[in-house]
Parts: sequence; structure tokens; C-alpha cells
Amino acid sequence: MQAAVNTTPLEQDGLPAGPRAWAILALALGVGMSSLDTAIANTALPAMAQQLHATPADSVWIVNAYQLAMVATLLPIAALGETIGYRRVYVAGMALFTVASLACALAWSLPVLIVGRLFQGLGASAIMGVNTALLRATYPAKLLGRGFGTNALVVAVGFALGPSLASIILAASSWQWLFGINVVPGIVAFFMARKVLPETRRATHRVDRLAGVYNVVAFSMAVLALGDAAHRVDMKTLLPEALIALVFFVLLLRRERGHPAPLLPVDLFRRPLFALSTITAICTFAAQALAFVALPFFFETTLGRSPVETGFLMTPWPVMVGVMAPVAGRLSDRYSPGLLGGIGLLILAAGLVTMMSLPAAPSAFDIGWRMALCGIGFGFFQAPNVKAIMSSAPGSRAGSASGMVATARLTGQATGAALVAFCLTISHVRGPWFALGIAAAFSFAASVASFSRLVVAAPAV
Repeated sequence: MQAAVNTTPLEQDGLPAGPRAWAILALALGVGMSSLDTAIANTALPAMAQQLHATPADSVWIVNAYQLAMVATLLPIAALGETIGYRRVYVAGMALFTVASLACALAWSLPVLIVGRLFQGLGASAIMGVNTALLRATYPAKLLGRGFGTNALVVAVGFALGPSLASIILAASSWQWLFGINVVPGIVAFFMARKVLPETRRATHRVDRLAGVYNVVAFSMAVLALGDAAHRVDMKTLLPEALIALVFFVLLLRRERGHPAPLLPVDLFRRPLFALSTITAICTFAAQALAFVALPFFFETTLGRSPVETGFLMTPWPVMVGVMAPVAGRLSDRYSPGLLGGIGLLILAAGLVTMMSLPAAPSAFDIGWRMALCGIGFGFFQAPNVKAIMSSAPGSRAGSASGMVATARLTGQATGAALVAFCLTISHVRGPWFALGIAAAFSFAASVASFSRLVVAAPAV
């Protein structure tokens, strides 16, 4: 018989101000590093592809492998956090991420680098899978929106520094240092997290290991099928992957029928606010990935810009996200996430459309204001949407909700990266333009989903 979830609330509403500041710093280091690493890899893809003698479409697997490992394991790891403690999972993830970063820095070929990225993604999965639950345990309820805004700011800073830092590293040295820079900060974050992160009340149920295996196989095969479809592989390969993914999703749902805390949180999806917020996140992060993976190829291949110039041209988007994220976080404590997200995503869609209408020989200003417009729109979406997901789940299911926050983001990003690969197989020249058009469509769909939340009441938690 399966044990019931422990629904006893935490003894206190967040941490006191002093310990809270140290816990926020420890979380910021981990989240910032994983965000920085993603941005660095995206920006440096053309250079790494050239140095590793890989095609542009094959080099996208440097991003896809990282995302595949995260998507496949986020939900089991988040569920594990509910039972053994979020802090233990976070610390273990920090250790693995740091060791895998060193392995990536020492890689000598594309296949070896992809394997290293798989393990790095597993470590990042542990960090990101419980990050939001730890934030919920760290901040008082009345400051939760502000806390998610601060977290979004850290992510934005990582993305903002990534392109410029990648450009500087590539100009001064080899691509291996793109991953080597994680090692020292990772060691610091590991020891800090062990000391300052809060202990959380643990659920009484056990993680279903077989369900975890089903989850990993289902999501892995789904992402592989998506990537292979983007590369237009033969149906003899694609069809078995899709069928295996479908079979294991069915097995997962049957295995967890009636479970009080299923790995794939179908119980939470019965809450309209949770479901709509998750759909909004998937569509928005697909749009972001489409733009962030495609634009470096557009700037360097089509416009003939250098890697250094590309890094600086990518920067206005995450900079404006960083500017807007704390503002949106504070506003989310007063206004509906559906309204804030809907307006922001319309702005994002408009910014992507303007990127598609760039003149033949655009100046840095022509590109910069359009990227900034995209960043403003994206910044209004992120913190309010995270708050909507977390507040629509009961406290006893914070781990699953946290895992779903990260899963939605990574599912969207994996979809976006795969669609970029598909666009590049159609045309190396026009592929980035096609990708921007798809990104604009995803942004508009996300805006519709966000506005739909205005008629949905949040359940009591």
C-alpha cells in the first residue's frame, strides 16, 4: 500500500533575513552557473562546430544532449527531493555539475563532449529541479513574488554575461575554457550550499523507482525522436523512437494511477491555473530557444559578424530581462500573472517579428533595439508565471511543482533547439529566418494561454 503524502506545513514562513540572504546567494550561484553555461554554449555553437569539424545541425546536439538529460530526469529528481530533502539533492547536483564541467573542458571530440554534456545536464537537473521548492522554503509567503523575480534576475544575468563571456573566451583561447570556468565557482557553491540551505519537511511516501525508469525512458525517447525528426532521419529510426516514447508514457501513467504524488504530476494538471501556466511556459521557452540558437548562426553566417560581435549583439535581450524581472516579480504580488504574462508575451512576439524585418545590412542599433524589445516582453512573463505555478500547487507538492517549472522550461527549449536544427536542414541561409517566424508564433500562442488565466481562480494551497 502506498503511503500518504505528509501535508504538515513547514514550521516557519521562510527564513529570517540573515540566513535567507546566504541561502539566496547559494541558490543564485547554482542557478546562475547553469544559465551562464546554457548561454555560452548557444552563442559558441558556430565556433565549436568549426573547431570540432562538425556540421551546424550536428553541433546543435551540444545543446540538445544537455537538455535531454535534464528533461528526462527533472521529475524523478524533484520527487526524490520531496522524500530525502531538497538540500541534499541540490548539493549532489552541484557536485556532479562541477565534475562534468571539468570533463567537458577536457573533451577532445564532439562525441566525448556530448557525453560530458549529458552528465552536466544531469547535475543541472538536480540543481534546477529543486531550486524553486527551495526558494519557496526560503522566502516568506508575502515576499514570494519578489523572490521569484530575484531568481529570474539571476538567470537573466547569466544569459546576459554568457554571449559576451563566450566571445571573450573564444577570442583569447579555445572553446574548452567555456566549460572550464565553471569549476572554481562550482566548488565554492557546493560547500556554501551544504552550510546555508534550509532543511525542509520530508514526505512520507517513497519514490517509485520503476516509475522513475519509465519516466527517464519516455522523456529521453521523446526528445531523441524530436531531435531526429528535426534532422529528417529515416523513418526506420524515427518511428521506433516515437513508439517507445508513447509506450513508456502509457506505462508511466498506468503505474502511477491513484498515487498521492505521481512523478508526472497529472493531479496538478487538473488545476486549470497550473495547466495553463505550464502551457504558457512551454510555448515561451520554445520561442526563446528558437531565437537564441538560431540568431548566432544568422549573425555570423548571414551577416558575417565575428563571434565577439555576435556575443554583444545577443546581450540586449537578457539585459532587459534582468531589468524587468524584479519589476515583474513585485507586480506579481499585486496583479494577475495572466495579465502580466499576456502583455509581456505580446511584446515578445512583436519583437521577434521586427527581428524578421531587419534591413539587408543592419547596424548594431537596428539589431539592439529589437533584441531589447524581446527582452522586455520575456522579462514580464518569467517571474509571474513561476509564481502562478508554485502558488497553484499545495505545499506538500512543492517538489513536483518545482520539477514541473524546470521541465516545462526544458521541454520548450528542447523543442525550440530541435526546430532550429530542422530549419537549418532546410536552408543554412534562410533557416534562422524561418526559426524566428516559428518563435513569433509560439510567443503569440503563449500570450493566448496566459490571458486565459484571467478567468481561472487559483485553488487554495
